[in-house]
Amino acid sequence: MRTGRPLLAAAVLAVATTGAAYAFGPDAPAAKPATHKRTAATTTAETASTTESTQAMSCTTDARYPKRQLRGVWIATVKNIDWPSRTGLPVARQQAEYVRILDNAVKRRFNAVFLQVRPASDAFYKSALEPWSQYLTGTAGKDPGWDPLPFLVAEAHRRGLEFHAWFNPYRAASDGDVNKLPAGHPARRHPDWIVKHEGLIYYNPGLPQVRDHVASIVKDVVTRYDVDGVHFDDYFYPYPGGGAKFADDAAFKKYGKGRKLADWRRANVDKLIAQVDKTVHETKQHVKFGVSPFGIWRNKSEDPTGSATGGMSAYDAIYADARHWIRKGTVDYVMPQLYWPRGFKAADYDVLMPWWAKEVKDTGVHLYIGQGLYRVGATDTPAWTRPGELPSHLTQNRKHEQVGGDVYFSGKQLLTNPLGVLDRIVKGHYSHPALLPLMRDLGGQAPAQPADVRTQGTTLSWKSSAGARSYAIYHIPSGKVGECATADARNLVAVVPAAGGDRQTFATAGAGAYLVTALDRLHNESPPAKAAPA
Repeated sequence: MRTGRPLLAAAVLAVATTGAAYAFGPDAPAAKPATHKRTAATTTAETASTTESTQAMSCTTDARYPKRQLRGVWIATVKNIDWPSRTGLPVARQQAEYVRILDNAVKRRFNAVFLQVRPASDAFYKSALEPWSQYLTGTAGKDPGWDPLPFLVAEAHRRGLEFHAWFNPYRAASDGDVNKLPAGHPARRHPDWIVKHEGLIYYNPGLPQVRDHVASIVKDVVTRYDVDGVHFDDYFYPYPGGGAKFADDAAFKKYGKGRKLADWRRANVDKLIAQVDKTVHETKQHVKFGVSPFGIWRNKSEDPTGSATGGMSAYDAIYADARHWIRKGTVDYVMPQLYWPRGFKAADYDVLMPWWAKEVKDTGVHLYIGQGLYRVGATDTPAWTRPGELPSHLTQNRKHEQVGGDVYFSGKQLLTNPLGVLDRIVKGHYSHPALLPLMRDLGGQAPAQPADVRTQGTTLSWKSSAGARSYAIYHIPSGKVGECATADARNLVAVVPAAGGDRQTFATAGAGAYLVTALDRLHNESPPAKAAPA
């Protein structure tokens, strides 16, 4: 039985008899206008300032040292996959476990976390709309004695990590018995909203009131908490399972309006994505919204514009049309889960990654790749027994400028480092920090250039810039600072969160010239300021 994790695409398997690969288990600015559109860009690493724009045209950069790159990790809470490790832990133990994951992310020079705050119509935060998650205390609806979300967000920000709140939109319960749910659970208050299917309970995607409920949940979190993003995974309509029919006939009869069932179902998901996108950006313009779809949109055998693969089609099987979201601009990014190795016949990484890169080209929608860190070391596929497989994915990504980074499933493997693969990734790909890819449409403004930048002994210091969320530190050992010194990450040695007070400090390591830039929360970057001897 699938646990209900996308990314638990544990078994993204190739089924030999069918050739199918599929996952089972698997301070707000002014509101943005409702006509929010993505602005087309040539790459996801869009330039942040006139300085960067000029550099992009005149400087030779090295793809091995991208200045802007998303490096994230999913932290799954469903079934206590990643955090907390089990139910009923004391608050201090829950906090310590979470901080350990974050510290490991920082150690590997990551810059974002995607934490599951709503696994199944429940909450890892204090909510008037849905009950407390059972994965905190062991009992659905039981108050854990604290609101985890402010802590989760603050600790991420303290370490310079973006915090994306991850929601599962349609899963209502991981048990088919409604009577086991807390009395105030939406599935009990609105039994007409739900569909019982193969032992689980789903909200019916065909109902407008379900879309409104999901949007209200997202709006509540974005309004009350300082999250940087809202994230959906690959779970929409149920994955193919035991062959039972999804019982949405009544809704189809009422709302289908003469369309084919499959087209109607896809339209339902499309409407939800568009509604949530609008809700997020009208609530807080700077908050990002994106989806991590199953890795195969459609196969060429089903659509000549699909990928040369032989796996499950998300478009046909679970009614998720990522191409539509990209073309309509109803997501800021897509993060396809490409949990297969290179050369895997049914779903070859070397086929799928370029296919997605082509899909987002010139759309303004960013592309990040969902990487199957949990698969490293698995013995069911020879490629995953090789420690160089996953790092080779990142090497391939460099050939496609549309790929703006990677996010790894999941937090548990960030701690165990299977086959030492993270050491290889850091050495070959994350040897320097990276700024976040810039999304122009989300607003923001580069803070003022840091002032009074100076070095004294091994201490670099500067006056705090108004509006700065963090600062980027560049070190040029030769001391010769040219106009291209900050064009890529070769000289980038740190991205440090802003501390309180009038001055910021950083411990230097080595002689040479130091430059400091100020960054807002979206990583709009100021011009660099060169340190002078004190």
